[in-house]
Amino acid sequence: MHLTQLDIWIVVIYAFCIFVLAQVVSREKAGHKKNAQDYFLASRSLPWWAIGTSLIAANISAEQIIGMSGSGYAIGLGIASYEWMAALTLLIVGVFFLPVFLKNQIYTMPEFLKRRYGPNIQFVMAIFWLALYVFVNLTSILWLGATAFSTVTGVPQMWSVVILAAFTGAYALYGGLKAIALTDVVQVSMLVLGGMVILFIALTRVSGDASAIGAWHGFQLLLQKVPDNHFHMILQPNNPFYKDLPGLSVIFGGMWVANFSYWGFNQYIIQRGLAAKSIHEAQKGIVLAAFLKLLIPLLVVVPGIAAVLIATKAQMACPDDVTKVCNDHAYPVLMTLLPPGLLGIVFAALIAAIIASLGSKVNSIATIFTMDVFRAFKKNASERTLVITGRTTAILALVIAVAVVKPLLGGFDQAFQYIQEFSGFFTPGICVIFLLGLFWKRATELGAIMAAVGSVALSVLYKFAGSLAPLAGDPKLAGLLDDMGKVPFMNRMGYIFLICLGLAVVFSMFQRLKPENVTVDVTNVDYSTKTSFKIASGAIIAILIALYATWW
Repeated sequence: MHLTQLDIWIVVIYAFCIFVLAQVVSREKAGHKKNAQDYFLASRSLPWWAIGTSLIAANISAEQIIGMSGSGYAIGLGIASYEWMAALTLLIVGVFFLPVFLKNQIYTMPEFLKRRYGPNIQFVMAIFWLALYVFVNLTSILWLGATAFSTVTGVPQMWSVVILAAFTGAYALYGGLKAIALTDVVQVSMLVLGGMVILFIALTRVSGDASAIGAWHGFQLLLQKVPDNHFHMILQPNNPFYKDLPGLSVIFGGMWVANFSYWGFNQYIIQRGLAAKSIHEAQKGIVLAAFLKLLIPLLVVVPGIAAVLIATKAQMACPDDVTKVCNDHAYPVLMTLLPPGLLGIVFAALIAAIIASLGSKVNSIATIFTMDVFRAFKKNASERTLVITGRTTAILALVIAVAVVKPLLGGFDQAFQYIQEFSGFFTPGICVIFLLGLFWKRATELGAIMAAVGSVALSVLYKFAGSLAPLAGDPKLAGLLDDMGKVPFMNRMGYIFLICLGLAVVFSMFQRLKPENVTVDVTNVDYSTKTSFKIASGAIIAILIALYATWW
């Protein structure tokens, strides 16, 4: 399928308008030179609507739209737990984490660790995050975005990767976070509109009736005709995808580790909250984002499920091996159902979401490298030097991601699971370090470092334990390694979190606490919330209970 001339003009005009808007909103007042706070934290002046929509634009990109639709095609509605449990996580972040960060005027997450523990953990975690962002997150967004771009336009996938990376540099390089966040309102509006169009087209194609009633009938047919396990939120052990979503762990287990790490302690996400005008403005933005998270599975997962009845084997075949199914083709295949003009609008919305997410990611990479690595060696660097360093880092991150994207992701048929799997190497340790730093005064830098190193070491051991089993001479050791290799990665994160928690506590007791090194205040924090926040939070929790009760 290729874009018509009308579609191409729509995409070009939209891209031009977004580019111009980003440059306009990022302009500084006459006589004011953009400093580090302007570039990395939007002058700490973001309103709630920009925070809420920018959180979603940063999060919902190719890995959700393409990846979660592919997982919806393969697994079913169960993959929606990543979105729905994130809504609850956001509320907790807004009440217990953001007040501490904003009170202490934190720039980056590694900076919090430095002021809470010491300089060594700051550098270690900065390197961890840079590696994760460049080699896992940035590459995943580029690859999945290029999958959609290539499918719709016919441009070869690697050229699609280059095009997306180049436009991201042009879009986000000058203005920094302010340009990204203030244009995300438009991006998210288009994303929701495009998702609703895809959902409507998919459901009416299932029912054969192109009307609102036909869409509802299409959903009813999905419930009847799609394999039953596609509408179970809690997968049973006999489900072929139980290893990806291991039953109740999505509610009571390892998913909390992933969610807290991503939504609470992840520079890429929390940077929007750090740039808020005030804590209450940030909390209002959090509520908006939480409501939008409830909506996302309807827009991306349900169309993926509909593709089970719509897509042909030929359409879902992998380019390199037509005997295999590429689940990540589900959403691009659905786009082929759109008529000219409408296809251009939906495609423009998809590309805009990808670009917004890429821009947010490279800005966070630039922030961490500049403020936590470069500034550690150049303590007296000028504001201008910091901004230039940030822009240079953003360009280098994109170049590296383009260079390694195919070797890392070319062989995965569910890239969303790739992101979760390898992010899980870091997340248990990250959660331990921050949770103890926020809520246990006795936690020390030694304990934090052991949690960080232990998280990666244990994750690698669990990941490759099955491959090592045949090499073990002792049958008991071989059996233990084989069992470790079979542990679902979500459960693995939960187990490693508990082990790292124990490591951090034990090693903290061996190190004398140095209160003089702690320059962050985690005690005199106001955790109160406004009545409107409490009411909105109650509504979100009630909706979540209803959703899980319906599709348990």
